[in-house]
Amino acid sequence: MRQEQIFSFCSRARICFSFWLVFFLCQIGFSQNQIISDSLVLLYESGYYEDEDLIKILSDIAAKSPDPDQSLEYCEILLKKAVELDSAMGIYRAYLQQGNAYETKGELSESLNSYFKAVDKITTIGNKKELAKVYIAIAGVYAGMDNRQNLIEYYSNALDILKNVDETYYAISMENLGDVYLTWQQPDSALLLFARSGLIFEKLGNQTYLAYNTGNKGLAYAQKGQYEKAESYIGKAISKLEEIGNYRAVSTYLTGMSEIYAANNDWDSAFNSSLRALKMAQNYGLKAEISSAYLKLSELFEKTGYSSAALKYYRNHIIYRDSVQNISEVQEMNNNAMARNKIEEDLLNQRLKTQRLIVIATAVALFLIVLLAFGLYRRNIYIKKTNAVIAEEKDRSDKLLLNILPEKTANELKEFGMVKAKKFESVTVLFTDFISFTQHSEQTDPELLVNTIGLYFNAFDDIIEKYGLEKIKTIGDSYMCAGGLPEPLEDHANRMVNAAFECIAFVEEMKTKQKKGTPVFDMRVGINTGPVVAGVVGHDKFSYDIWGTL
Repeated sequence: MRQEQIFSFCSRARICFSFWLVFFLCQIGFSQNQIISDSLVLLYESGYYEDEDLIKILSDIAAKSPDPDQSLEYCEILLKKAVELDSAMGIYRAYLQQGNAYETKGELSESLNSYFKAVDKITTIGNKKELAKVYIAIAGVYAGMDNRQNLIEYYSNALDILKNVDETYYAISMENLGDVYLTWQQPDSALLLFARSGLIFEKLGNQTYLAYNTGNKGLAYAQKGQYEKAESYIGKAISKLEEIGNYRAVSTYLTGMSEIYAANNDWDSAFNSSLRALKMAQNYGLKAEISSAYLKLSELFEKTGYSSAALKYYRNHIIYRDSVQNISEVQEMNNNAMARNKIEEDLLNQRLKTQRLIVIATAVALFLIVLLAFGLYRRNIYIKKTNAVIAEEKDRSDKLLLNILPEKTANELKEFGMVKAKKFESVTVLFTDFISFTQHSEQTDPELLVNTIGLYFNAFDDIIEKYGLEKIKTIGDSYMCAGGLPEPLEDHANRMVNAAFECIAFVEEMKTKQKKGTPVFDMRVGINTGPVVAGVVGHDKFSYDIWGTL
């Protein structure tokens, strides 16, 4: 496993984790314990409380519920009650928890909309500490969009406020900033920040914060290629987070463990860890984590030679990824939010300086024109980037399909969704196998045997491609190819015979080149020419095959 592959995972995993840490930060007295949430619901439904306690009860239910849909339901109730009771802080908490819940579900545009409303409300209240918390939450969403400019802007604003206000939230902000450095593949800088924040978490004695800090360090060590240390740190984090019930973070770290297992060629553990992450994400409706798990499974299947399964899981990843990263909608919301904030600032200046009303109004109009032009320019850039990503992913899907089917057949499948069986009146088929292969397999190390067979078959592939023939399949030590399909060839028999002689020559040559202890083979070759029927079988795992006819 090359180190840059670990980097690519960690970048994705850190984006997901950044979301979760922000969610964790922005809840007062954070706890995902289902028992506590259920107890609060029972208290609310009992009606045994005063009006002044109602806002806190509803806010705690929305914050503590592990189910984002349940949290959204109680956010709506909280917002309605807060408006009725004229509770500005209740309205703020409703929008804040609403943003957290949408972010957990991967609905980023809705999450930003709620967070911006929370900013408006807490600004009027004048609570700087709460304002910093929302800034960090917004920065977490921009991290998921890989919008570095806005991410740094909101983190900087939050850190400036928190530095001398609250040690806990300042430490969490450093933790998230370390997360950002991981997305930029700077693990050493990230570890420095994690060390500083970890000391504060340890001082506070908060086990949940420490669990995230431990998992972060594990992902940083994975980026550095220190897999044993990474596995140890992430394993400790998963155990603690499972006790707490933070399933989103567990799913993210399980995907990280899968990458570490794969780096050490422990494929069974790698698949089990990714499948466990996928199941947990599906159970709790975590779209971003579902997308990451599908992508990791696609990569694992591709690395282990199961191209059909890799393509299937990659398609599922694309579906969920697109539902999470609704880039154009989020970007439009970002531009609208910037315009709204500037207008409010100008209106405030207008009220304070009425004598400059005409000048300010003119400045606002000019600013909005520039802002609109800037927004359209950025939107155009995003559209171009999105189209480039779509084209790149389509090219990758096409390449995966061409590894399974002939080009003409693959094009037919993409165009019509199915492939019709075709009869070819004259086709030459070659079939080879190795003499005494069973005896070799009983006496030779399995890994060495498989590698040796792969060496022979790779050479056969090159020879077949050289003569314009079509590989059909391999079964054990047998190799099958055909000439004259899917495109007819006038001299397919001659080409096949020439290819067979080259394959035999390669086998003979290997007898003199193989190292001592490496198995060498004698090969049997059969060639026949006649009519065949060719087609694609299977609907999930495609296979191109041929059948002889009378």
